[in-house]
This record gives sequence, structure tokens and C-alpha cells, in this order.
Amino acid sequence: MRLNAPRIVPLADTEITEDQRKLLGDRFAGPVYNIFRTLARAPKAYKAFMHWGGYILSDRNDLSARDRELVILRTGYNWKAGYEWAQHERIGLQCGLTPGEIARIKKGPGAPGWSDADRALLQATDELTTGAFITDATWAALSGFTEKQRMDLVMTVGQYTQVSMMLNAFGVQLDEGLILDPDLVG
Repeated sequence: MRLNAPRIVPLADTEITEDQRKLLGDRFAGPVYNIFRTLARAPKAYKAFMHWGGYILSDRNDLSARDRELVILRTGYNWKAGYEWAQHERIGLQCGLTPGEIARIKKGPGAPGWSDADRALLQATDELTTGAFITDATWAALSGFTEKQRMDLVMTVGQYTQVSMMLNAFGVQLDEGLILDPDLVG
């Protein structure tokens, strides 16, 4: 986490208008995460953001849930987005990543133990988050993925780059029960 306090304070329960309550939808039935409470301060942007983010996290994204979470976690780690990492570490475990794999994501594609496919996904993520491009060698290493999966890979990294920027710049703080990874402090 780069900030110890929010720059944009999440909406308190007492501040949520009826329109914002409708916008939050089912998420309001349970705990409303700080990211949503923050983004709901810009309702039109929130609605568009949720539509696109809904695609990335849906079955319409042709990456497997495990592969998607591998890419999201590496993207969040590369951008030092502590909130993103904390949320998706939990989700990654639910999607089939092991605790050992999640720890190894921080070491990147060069860490021992990755399959060729995992290594290619991580390498592509690193290239996209440093140069907004995938080299020919890495593109070739992704040959086991369909064209649509490779497109979804780029779109997933792009979406979570944007998410990481918002979380970092707005200072969105961890939700109750989440723990900041010590490698993402400051």
C-alpha cells in the first residue's frame, strides 16, 4: 500500500444515496468493499467500470479462472497494489492456485516450478506492465493458448493495470479481515 489513508474517502453507509444503493446492487446485501464504496462516488464511471470488469471476471473471458488470477495477481504485484493483491490472493486460492504458487508469483516467470504455460502468462504480464507490449518470443511461448485467450490475457492485464492505478492513486485501504502482504508495504 502506498498510502496509509484514503485520498478519496469511501462512502459511509449513511452517505449512500438510493441511486448509489441501486448501483451497488447485490453487493450492498453483504459487506460493500472499499473499492466499490470509493468508485460509487463517480456513479457513471462506476457503472461502466463494473460492466467491463464483469466481463474480465466472467466465463466470457476465455482464460481459465486459475490463469486469470495468476495474471491478475502478477499485475497487482508489479504495480505494488496492496489492496488488489490482498483481495485476489483470497480469490486465487478459490480458483485453484496453491499458497506456494501465490508466493512464487512475486518472484515472477523466472522462478523454478512454473509450467511452460504459467511461465508464458507471467512473462507476458511482466512485458505488458513494463512496456505495454508482448515480444515475439513471448507471443510464441503463448502458442498453447487460443487467439481469444491471448486477447483476454492482454485485456485482463489492461483492466487490472487500471484497477491498480485507481487503488494506489485513490488510497483505497484494505477491507476488514484482509492482511497487507509485507512485500507491498510502502
